[in-house]
Amino acid sequence: MKVRPLHLTLMLLPLSLSASVPLNRAERGNPNDDDHFRLTSSTFQNKGTLPLSTIFNSPSSSNPTLNACTVDGRAGGDESPQLSWTGAPQGTRSFVVILYDRTASFTHWGMYDISPKTTSLPANAGVASSTFGTQVANDFGDLSYDGPCPPTTLTPLVHEYIFTVYALDERLPALPTFGNFTPGSEALYHALIEAGKHGHILDQASLTGFYSAAAPPGPAE
Repeated sequence: MKVRPLHLTLMLLPLSLSASVPLNRAERGNPNDDDHFRLTSSTFQNKGTLPLSTIFNSPSSSNPTLNACTVDGRAGGDESPQLSWTGAPQGTRSFVVILYDRTASFTHWGMYDISPKTTSLPANAGVASSTFGTQVANDFGDLSYDGPCPPTTLTPLVHEYIFTVYALDERLPALPTFGNFTPGSEALYHALIEAGKHGHILDQASLTGFYSAAAPPGPAE
């Protein structure tokens, strides 16, 4: 069955490259279809404020911008939120999960080669050496999840954070490591773009959260 492609610049990718990926089922005219690919979280509500449990923890940093993430003496938990997805397309062979700060063009988390049998990730699945998938180095340089910590000296103060899960009909090949250089977020983005070019991205679903270190977060989790 031929799927009508959507030519787009993947919203999460901080690259000026584009890919052809199939339309999300909701975009194909079934917005009320309960079977369309959906991403939800028990940690936060879509388009809500991200809780302190997910915020970058840097209480001992000498960088005053990072220290701003400690609010009222409370340090962030730096744990990836719980994520669940339903309605994955038939033929899915792996999932990819990315957390991208759309405001600052900054990648906080990337995990690929997630089993097609997986339908959820528990809180803190992005810990180093996670067994849920293969993690790439985020823009902090860590092979793990690192939460939001927007600077308080640059506007806008509130940043938009997008969690996206991609369903692929293949497993991405292992990303290459060159000497001391481990694969980073751009290596994962390029792999996704190549997959999109060849129609291997079956669908995607996203959740959005907001955070500002200039104001106290919501109740501690």
